[in-house]
Amino acid sequence: MSSDIMTIQLHDVSIHGYHGIYEEEKKLGNTFIVNLSLDFLAPNKGIISIDDTIDYVKVYELVKLRMQTPTPLLETLVLDIANIIFEQFPFINNIKLQITKAQVYVKTLEGNMSVTITKKRN
Repeated sequence: MSSDIMTIQLHDVSIHGYHGIYEEEKKLGNTFIVNLSLDFLAPNKGIISIDDTIDYVKVYELVKLRMQTPTPLLETLVLDIANIIFEQFPFINNIKLQITKAQVYVKTLEGNMSVTITKKRN
């Protein structure tokens, strides 16, 4: 069995959504920045086709689809997305997913906020 760990990453993927607990977030929405890292063992035979690796377009489509459902807490959102990816790609061993709110609707807070999950397959 191969011990070569391969990582597929999506960086700074921008998706508009309506996640949050504040009325402004629910009404106006926000830009969310997604950063995702997926680890898997490279097959012994090498990587010859897309079936031997992780199709990042399929991963993006899964993320985008889940991001369309408004969710009050980003913690719920990152956990759901990580679980969906694990279900669709059984050979992924580790996921690190960060979702950042580009704008925070708190008058005294300047900057942004994010939630990150690091999840390992059992």
